This record gives sequence, C-alpha cells and structure tokens, in this order.
Amino acid sequence: MDHVVLEIGLAVALIAIAGLISSKLRFSVIPFYILMGMVVGPHAPKIWHFDFRFIESADLIEFMGRIGVLFLLFYLGLEFSVGRMIKSGRSIAVGGTIYILINFTLGLIFGFAAGFPLKETLVIAGITTISSSAIVAKVLIDLKRSANPETEMILGIIMFEDVFLAVYISILSGIVLSGSTSLGGVMLSALIALGFMLLILIVGRKAVPLLNKALNIRSNELFSLVVFGGLFLVAGFSETIHVAEAIGALLVGLVLAETEHMKRIEHLILPFRDFFGAIFFFSFGLTIDPLQLLDAVWLSLCAVVITLIGNFVAGMLAGRSAGLSHKASSNIGLTIVSRGEFSIIMANLGKAGGLMAILQPFAALYVLILAILGPILAKESKQVYKLLDKVFKFKAKPNQPGQA
Repeated sequence: MDHVVLEIGLAVALIAIAGLISSKLRFSVIPFYILMGMVVGPHAPKIWHFDFRFIESADLIEFMGRIGVLFLLFYLGLEFSVGRMIKSGRSIAVGGTIYILINFTLGLIFGFAAGFPLKETLVIAGITTISSSAIVAKVLIDLKRSANPETEMILGIIMFEDVFLAVYISILSGIVLSGSTSLGGVMLSALIALGFMLLILIVGRKAVPLLNKALNIRSNELFSLVVFGGLFLVAGFSETIHVAEAIGALLVGLVLAETEHMKRIEHLILPFRDFFGAIFFFSFGLTIDPLQLLDAVWLSLCAVVITLIGNFVAGMLAGRSAGLSHKASSNIGLTIVSRGEFSIIMANLGKAGGLMAILQPFAALYVLILAILGPILAKESKQVYKLLDKVFKFKAKPNQPGQA
C-alpha cells in the first residue's frame, strides 16, 4: 500500500520537532535537522503505519532535499550580487584570500596526510574550507554584533567564500562528475565549467534591463512561475555539462540580484528556502548510519582541530591586515569557524561522483561538531581571547579600531 504522503508528513513533523528543540535550546537548527535524520532512516523501526525507515518516500525526500540546495544557493546569490562583489574593498579581498589560502592548504595537507587519493582530497579540502553562512549570520544576529568593527570583515570573508565556492565547485564538479582522469580532460572540464559560469554572469548583467521588463508581472502566480522556471532550467542545464546544479542556482541568484525585482524575489523565495532547506539537512542525515560514524571519529576530530587552528590564525591575519585590534581579529576566526551546508554539498558531490563512502560520515560528524562548537566559541570569544592572550601575549595598541 502506498504510504508516501504519510511518510512525507512524518518527515516534516520530525523536522518540525527538531526545529522546536533547537529553538528551545536557542541553538543552531542545522545539527538538529541532521541528527533527526540520523536517528531514523533505514536502520529505524516501523511502528504500525508509521515507517521511520522512509523506504517508500526515500527518493522523493532526496529530491526535495536537492531542491532545498537550489533554494539555499539561489538565495545566497540574491543576497550577494555581482555588483557587491565588484565593490568589495581591498581589505576584504586580502582578508578573504588569506582565509581561503590557509584553510584550503591545510585541507589539502590533511587529505594527503590521511592517505586519500587526489579527488577525495580535493573534496575534503572543500569540506574543511567553507564556512556556514547560515550559522555565521545567525550567530551575529543572536549575539547582536552587527555593529562590531570586525563584522564587516566577517561578512566580507563570507562573500569572498561564495565566489571561491562558485569557482571551486565548478572546477571540482568537472573533475569528479565528468570522470576525467587525464590532465587535458580535467582542464577541458574545468574550462567548460568556468566558461559557462562567466557566460551566465556576463550575459546576465547585460540583460538586466530586459529582465526588469520581463519580470514586471503583476500576477504573483505568473511571477513565481517565471522565476522558478528560470531557476530550474539553468540549474538543470548546468548539471548536463558537469557543473553542480547548485552553482547554476547561485548564478541565477547573482544575476537576478542586479534587477529591480530583487526584494520581491527574495520575499517569494524565503519560505521555500526554509522549508526545502530543512528537508535537505534531514535528507542528508537519513543517508548516515550512526554506526558508520565510528569509522570517521578520529578523522573528523583531527580535521576539527586543524580547522580550529587554521581559522584562528587566518582570522588574526585577516583582521590585522585590515588594521583591527587583536581582540577584534580573534573574533573573526572564532565566529566563522562553523561548517554546514556547503560542506554537506561537497560531500554529496563526492557521493555523486562515486568517491570513497567515508566522505559522507566524515562530513556529517565534522559538520555536527563544528556546528555545535562554532556558536559556543563565538559566544565565549572574550574568555577565549583572554586565555590565548595569557599564552601568546598579544600586544594591542589602545587606539586600534575594535579595541575593547
């Protein structure tokens, strides 16, 4: 008997319970969604009509999760825009470069040191490099730090990461999904991916006046159909040329962010982003057998330690390069340490490319630990700084910006 609708209802109810628990605890909701998915799934029992294994609905939940990724990246594109990228200041570019170089290099070293092949190492480097925009933004809002001197650098690094993510996933998806092994094949896949990305951005920016007219639709129903149609068409076509569909969604968001309809589109997308995004994290949890996490414990813990060190050093260097105080600079590294949606997207890319199965439990455990540690470290950043100051004896000048 077909119980797909009942299973979907059960999944949404479980996701809502996870959200309510996180709200009561005033904590990031992402790890709770993943944990809820891990608690149920193929290893869970069936109780009367309620099948917690989600066998009949597994494909549909996975598909809804994929849609969630599209909305998450599309929304980030709307928030960012190509114009803001161009207007980013020199200090943000320098700080972002420092942050990416340190964390990406450490990720590569870690992957090779752990004995992984090249493709798996590239995925691991991606997993350990990109912060969670969702968690970082929530932390800044919850701690009321929007006016802090280091917040501009934090937001700048997040924007810089978005650019790096777009380029990196485009190249990595060409390498992993196309199955290219020769240098020529890899270069061709990367060039096709980058060429497609640049084409969308350049043509999209030139077409802004045309898009403004085309989207001047009074009917909300038709407006939604046009926006969603463009989003899914570009994202779907991206996948056919071995560019991650999520990047296609990001590109559409970047282009539409330049139009005069950006606010209307953002208002339209928000409920879909939240609903399908929650299902994405839940569906990721469904793919993880908690018993398999045991195989990735030491690997994940080592990666967490390396990430904590790399983030603090990168934050200090990025902040100091912009003239911020030692304390404000330390807040940068402690605030953007959380990993989340992008790390999971990287792990799913590895799964789609048929890479080593341990990437999934590694990413799940790594994200869970940092999604929990990140908000705690940010909240207790003052105490962490005092402790580190006793060890390293930071010499901060009284007149430096961000000094407290």
